[in-house]
Amino acid sequence: MSLPEYILERRFNAPRELVWKTWTQPELLARWYGPGVETVIHKLDVQPGGLWLNEMKFGGGSHFQRVEYTEVVEPEKLVWLHSVSDADWEISANPMMPDWPRTLLTTVTFIQAGDQTEVRLIWTPHEASEAEITCFAGAISGLDKGWGKGMEMLANLLEELQG
Repeated sequence: MSLPEYILERRFNAPRELVWKTWTQPELLARWYGPGVETVIHKLDVQPGGLWLNEMKFGGGSHFQRVEYTEVVEPEKLVWLHSVSDADWEISANPMMPDWPRTLLTTVTFIQAGDQTEVRLIWTPHEASEAEITCFAGAISGLDKGWGKGMEMLANLLEELQG
């Protein structure tokens, strides 16, 4: 059985090195990741085995994410294992969707296209149960809402950074 994939593709009017920085520097990443929430990056160590510990604050509560980088090829590719976590950064079930995959394999590529950059993100359930795979497959059509808003914020940030 092939796993369901969420694929996001966007083209930005910015050089690849600058787009890369917006995904790998905490002060820039926090400005676009997690639209509509306050994003707090507790740790960002962009190297294989390094962790990105992310907290999104909204509605008086917090949603925690734990990311472990498995491959980093600057400025071309980031691969990580993306999980919901508890406040102690231990991987846990998503409290809002108990069957959401505990871990998603995330691959992001950055391709220079003239003076623009093409970003492609692929999300796939990793070591997931049948229920998790089914839940993810059912949610794919709605994932563009959050990621799409984040990409709009990223485009605006890149415009601002280039003056």
